[in-house]
Amino acid sequence: MVKGPGLYSDIGKRARDLLYKDYQGDHKFTVTTYTANGVAITSSGIKKGELFLADVNTQLKNKNITTDVKVDTNSKVFTTITVDEPAPGLKTIISFVVPDQRSGKVELQYLHEYAGISTGIGLTANPIVNFSGVAGNDKLALGADLSFDTATGNFTKYNAGFSFTNSDLIAALTLNDKGDTLTASYYHSVSPLTNTAVGAELSHGFSSNENTLTIGTQHSLDPLTTLKARVNNYGKASALIQHEWRPKSLFTISGEVDTRAIEKSAKIGLAVALKP
Repeated sequence: MVKGPGLYSDIGKRARDLLYKDYQGDHKFTVTTYTANGVAITSSGIKKGELFLADVNTQLKNKNITTDVKVDTNSKVFTTITVDEPAPGLKTIISFVVPDQRSGKVELQYLHEYAGISTGIGLTANPIVNFSGVAGNDKLALGADLSFDTATGNFTKYNAGFSFTNSDLIAALTLNDKGDTLTASYYHSVSPLTNTAVGAELSHGFSSNENTLTIGTQHSLDPLTTLKARVNNYGKASALIQHEWRPKSLFTISGEVDTRAIEKSAKIGLAVALKP
């Protein structure tokens, strides 16, 4: 694997995962099984209030080619074909949705010791072109993320980001939403032995003149059980406990309470993922 700055999506990822990953207010159940020839079949169901959504995903790996086909409750078929390293550091991703004829897309990712590039183009007559690039190394990274609509001749997205990585600290600064939102994030590993870490994210919206501060932490009670908690400046406090009761099989309970309206019921989320 190439060790370098990674892709643009990696800027600030550790802090985002700490603060937001695995938190949910819905009930989700996922089961993965494997056929004799190695095909992985994953069935998922999620209950959002009175609405129940489900999908079935089939994954087939053949050497360096991975094919994912997912069918949801709306009878849409999502297909993704990934070719890993047809050349050193290169990855090709082809995706499309049936029956959406405008959903086809080809993406190329290239990882180098001093750069990470991702470019994608829609398979239509007037496609949207996406490009993101990062320059630097495994310590410092500076990048941009752009989208251009060839039909209108306008940029639909332009973001920029910077990150600094130390042995136990990651800091990132990003400018998103066409320059309207400035976000600074911080991740600090306190104790690798217990997977203890703290993180924070501060976002400022220039048009709304609003600030959002979120602070969070995580700690492993044992090698199989992890606790996480977060709180923001609007008084929303969340916590979760995740237990790996067998390899790759996870049980997660999460909850959220509004400390400024404590009389309201807390939101409780449950997620179960089963793998053989």
